[in-house]
Amino acid sequence: MCLAIPGKIVEIVDQENRIAKVEVGGVKRNVNIGMLEEGEVRVGDYVLIHVGFAMSKVDEQEAEETLRVLKEIGEFDPELEQFKTVID
Repeated sequence: MCLAIPGKIVEIVDQENRIAKVEVGGVKRNVNIGMLEEGEVRVGDYVLIHVGFAMSKVDEQEAEETLRVLKEIGEFDPELEQFKTVID
């Protein structure tokens, strides 16, 4: 099963290489935003993340609802493992 997790962009780390720092469940990790149109996302936006890539932009309400559902069905914790390495 493939699962994308919503996260909030908290910083554009490397504009040229399209890398952003995204927060998921209090953990921050760098992700590649190169699959999204240039200028489509900025700090404060929510994106769906899969294997280190932002796949699409989502609104805050949709992101929060997705996280709530994932927690409810018990699939959130295993997927959060990939975000346990905090990027400084």
